[in-house]
Amino acid sequence: MKLGIGIGWRPEIAAEVEALTGIDWVEAVAENLCADHLPGSLVRLRERGVTVVPHGVSLGLGGADRPDAGRLASLAARAELLGTPLVTEHIAFVRAGGPLTATPRLEAGHLLPVPRTWDALEVLCENVRIAQDSLPVPLALENIAALISWPDEELTEGQFLAELVERTGVRLLIDVANLHTNHVNRGEDPAKALDELPVEAIAYVHVAGGVEKDGVWHDTHAHPVTAPVLDVLAELRSRVDPPGVLLERDDAFPPGAELAAELETIRGTLRAAAEPETDRVTPRAAAPASGAGNSRGAGPLAGKPAALGARDRTAVAQTALLSSLVAGTPAPEGFDHRRLRVQSRALAAKRADVVAKVAPELPQILGDGYRAAFLDYAEARPMSGGYRRDALDFAERILISGGLADPVAQRRLTHWWEDRSGPRPPRRTARIVRAARAVLVGK
Repeated sequence: MKLGIGIGWRPEIAAEVEALTGIDWVEAVAENLCADHLPGSLVRLRERGVTVVPHGVSLGLGGADRPDAGRLASLAARAELLGTPLVTEHIAFVRAGGPLTATPRLEAGHLLPVPRTWDALEVLCENVRIAQDSLPVPLALENIAALISWPDEELTEGQFLAELVERTGVRLLIDVANLHTNHVNRGEDPAKALDELPVEAIAYVHVAGGVEKDGVWHDTHAHPVTAPVLDVLAELRSRVDPPGVLLERDDAFPPGAELAAELETIRGTLRAAAEPETDRVTPRAAAPASGAGNSRGAGPLAGKPAALGARDRTAVAQTALLSSLVAGTPAPEGFDHRRLRVQSRALAAKRADVVAKVAPELPQILGDGYRAAFLDYAEARPMSGGYRRDALDFAERILISGGLADPVAQRRLTHWWEDRSGPRPPRRTARIVRAARAVLVGK
């Protein structure tokens, strides 16, 4: 399946993406699409023959729990609606706690790395097989960027991915920006990872920008693609001709001309790194990595359900880590405390940014004080539901804790919260009257 050159479709740059020439396909965040109808921009792109691939972010296939049937059904519905050749997700966990640990459910609000251990691999493989059985098209999984490393890991990233592919047959979505991020943050060699993973299993490749601060690389998707990331792309292209390459941008969107220039830079990088067809080495078959220094081979485990003990141990470990990051509990043994603080602040900042997008009225009402108020709230209140629930809980906390000094802002925030939290949302007329009243009071 040849995808070609693509770009991540986002509502904020829908017009710019439509205007780009030479785009073969786009990728859309699955959770941002309705299950029964598509945005007009995606409809028009599909009518032009542009493939649309849904990219999930909330399944948490690397988590200790089995995949949620409702989330799988939702992803399957979007795949059917788009007529896509595949769907993609991440090798990550996004929530922890719950029945397996008899603790409150916690949401990370972002992708967190799974430990590269045999336990975590067993759990991930079973979860992937459940997902594959529930989806109407093939699944590909993405390697993620990480700020932190798990202690006592038993496999390298390349070995972990090779084992995953061998046991499940899943395809890979290789993000070269994430390989660079893990090089800076965790000292992992991108070339070694590419040498160890089965490059013939690659469905497509992500390229994205980031920024380095105080020795930590932040995978922002809000900055131009840097030369080191393009170098990793060239390393990959020297080994295999990937079926597709896609530019990701999720924030601080530039003009269409800058997006077009970045796409052309990616094309140039691929051309320069390509070997002559007659000299290209055929990709090797995926080799099991489990024999290197560990007696627990893949063969006896392949295709079997994860042992209950593996799920239990994974659940305890992930819950302890996530609780430390979002609820302020003590750091689990073996982790770098400084990096945990960086990760914790990054998760809170991510929450603030996403809540501002799903509930733009809140930063409008609170003004410059929004971010500081939200970060203060996030420090005391772990995320336990989706971002819309988070927005409501944040507004409720402000109202309960004494409200706002500005009576107009207080009234607007109260009305906003009432409109969305009541058992029955007020009718449109009531909302218009409230909005008009707020405007009049402000004059």
